[in-house]
Amino acid sequence: MYKFRTMHHNAPIIRNPDGSIFVGDGDSRLTRVGRFLREYTLDEIPQILNVLKGDMSLVGPRPDMVEHLELYDNLKRRKLEVKPGMANLPLIHGRNSLSWDERAKLDAYYVDNRSLKLDLEIFLKSAVSVLLRKGVYYP
Repeated sequence: MYKFRTMHHNAPIIRNPDGSIFVGDGDSRLTRVGRFLREYTLDEIPQILNVLKGDMSLVGPRPDMVEHLELYDNLKRRKLEVKPGMANLPLIHGRNSLSWDERAKLDAYYVDNRSLKLDLEIFLKSAVSVLLRKGVYYP
């Protein structure tokens, strides 16, 4: 998955108690440019190349790091049944303020209820969310 580098090289991975990766406002691992890119969700722009290549969809569960696979339970594995996407249900329902389990439930709901109507709803609400809110740190 293509992304802009937003953290200093070799920055340590910090995990939340639920195993997900910590993403927080004021994170000292971020570069100055990286902080700006994340605040306005500009770090996601290179993923459009993944969509054009066919590796990702505009809508679908967010891909996790490969290291997360060992932490997956059956619910979290459900997201692997569909192509990963840029916009998703967790994005429009709280983003990083949701626990990893809450995000997994929304991803499973998406897998079970995929439709053009749901994709359009997620895409439009995601666009509004990104435009009206400040990046990854705000629900």
